[in-house]
Amino acid sequence: MKKYIWLVAVKVVAMFALIGIVVYTMMPASAAELKPYDGATPSLKLNTLQGEAVDLEQYKGSLVMVQFWATYCTPCRIEMPSMNRLQAKLGDGFVILAVDMGEEAAEVQQFVDEVKPEFTILMDEDGSALAEWKVFAAPATFIVDPAGKIRYTMFGATEWDSDEMVAQLEGLM
Repeated sequence: MKKYIWLVAVKVVAMFALIGIVVYTMMPASAAELKPYDGATPSLKLNTLQGEAVDLEQYKGSLVMVQFWATYCTPCRIEMPSMNRLQAKLGDGFVILAVDMGEEAAEVQQFVDEVKPEFTILMDEDGSALAEWKVFAAPATFIVDPAGKIRYTMFGATEWDSDEMVAQLEGLM
């Protein structure tokens, strides 16, 4: 009987822990949750979903959002429409590079057809960019200033087109 009670207690604790993790990852962050970053900016040279070569260096002079994401990441799927709106609000001088985390091109294309991101999708097929940028979760976002230096980072989803976020990012342009 004690073993049964202990087993039920473990299952209940595990269930609440899982619910807590899901709720925490779904909570939107705010601009105040952009964490200042003080380190070197890794290189980023990948191909787009269409096979075109992209180098982060080619965007010097623009504010760049580099976001690592995956098709299985529900928060990534939820926040992408706000990323489309952010890009429209910030206009010229702002670029989004969304780096898929090692998935097959067909799977990524299906996601793109459904969600319709209006920004560049990069393929990190071998996970080398994940390792170099020290990404351990999705979504992981880095804000790179026009000089090419990472200024902020954030792990988790947010409403990117909130007034607070737009104002903070405009201040870097």
